[in-house]
Amino acid sequence: MVFSQTAEYAFRAMAWLATAPAGKPIRVKDLSIATGIPSHYLSKVMRRLVLAGLLISQKGQGGGFLLSKAPEEIPFIDILTAVDAYSTDGRCAFGWGKCDSVHPCPLHGAWSRLNEQLQSWAEGTTLADIAKDGAENLEFRTR
Repeated sequence: MVFSQTAEYAFRAMAWLATAPAGKPIRVKDLSIATGIPSHYLSKVMRRLVLAGLLISQKGQGGGFLLSKAPEEIPFIDILTAVDAYSTDGRCAFGWGKCDSVHPCPLHGAWSRLNEQLQSWAEGTTLADIAKDGAENLEFRTR
């Protein structure tokens, strides 16, 4: 499954923040360098995450971004929803507007199964699930 670039950037930023020292705000400039996300694009992504209640923005000297909740309280579905990368509107994958099991399109069965698996994964995976591995991977990359 390939997510939009915005969704990938949101995951990257949130993963980095989940592995950062708790209570220490991270500036967009530093996060941009660390994640390889262009700062102007990252600023827009971060704003959406703040509006969704996933991040806290602190202005001024020593300011930056912090997770608004503990990593175990932030499921991936919330990140995807914040950047409009996950929708439950029932849109038809075949382009027929809406379809359902009564009026299915040719892709309905396969698409529905994929969507159910994605939803299960996104609801059942939190930033805490990746924080430990992420921290170990960051340590490896900085050696």
